[in-house]
Amino acid sequence: MKIEKPRVAIQGIRASFHEEAALRYFGENTQTIECNSFKQTFEALKNKEADYVVMAIENSIAGSILPNYTLLLDYGFPVVGEIYLPIQLHLMALPGVKFEDIKYVTSHPIALRQCVDFFDEYPNLKIVESVDTAACAKRIRDEQLTDTVAIANALAAKLYGLDVLERRIESNKKNFTRFLIITHHDNVEKKNANKASLCFQVSNKVGSLAKVLNIFAEEGINMSKIQSMPILGKRNEYNFYVDVEWEEQKQYDTSIRQILKYTHNFNILGEYERHDDESTTSKPLKNERVRKYINIRRNI
Repeated sequence: MKIEKPRVAIQGIRASFHEEAALRYFGENTQTIECNSFKQTFEALKNKEADYVVMAIENSIAGSILPNYTLLLDYGFPVVGEIYLPIQLHLMALPGVKFEDIKYVTSHPIALRQCVDFFDEYPNLKIVESVDTAACAKRIRDEQLTDTVAIANALAAKLYGLDVLERRIESNKKNFTRFLIITHHDNVEKKNANKASLCFQVSNKVGSLAKVLNIFAEEGINMSKIQSMPILGKRNEYNFYVDVEWEEQKQYDTSIRQILKYTHNFNILGEYERHDDESTTSKPLKNERVRKYINIRRNI
């Protein structure tokens, strides 16, 4: 079922990286539903207040966002897509504020972790963690803070009228975040899937996990990610979250039938088209598109 103007729940506010990812995936004709937490995005989906959730799952510097794997399993909504977004972090302040006047730097904890080299260079700056990068920029604008800067993206600076003091302060210039697209079961469209997110458990015996991994290898399945998480209250028991990719559907089908013999509590979290790096839409937005974005968001 195609939705003309999808309602997309995001963690954070307008001009956050989550909104940027949503707009890049669904297009500019998208209504974003602002949520204070990742759990709240799933509740919005559950209560039919949103058609989709866009949720960060891993960053190339900060690593996996482990609690979000638990949300995927607990709510059971299917993953129907993914998008990789380059993360470019800028230092921004009220117009007229000078760098030497700064005492505090505020941003989301994960964004702060991506700028460790910058903080090593300026150890006098006090770090203040917040729930969202764009919310930090908005707070500086709303409260007219002259001793505080935010770390956020260029869209946040433009939307909230801040000056960029330092550009690209992220430690790794090839930094990116992977976002998952999640929806209701009745919104799932049949596509030519070539990637899947799986979750399963294996017995606590020598070689149990190796048997599963060998099946993927024998069938020519590329395992692009594996993440283990301990099961609460159960010693030496883990959920394994695995992303796999394939070229031929029969490779995937055969491997799934075989690994069912060696796993328990097996879940297919989603089957979808992998993000194609060659056709990525993650290039910098043109000035005209930025102006259009600002006008649209200010009028919502």
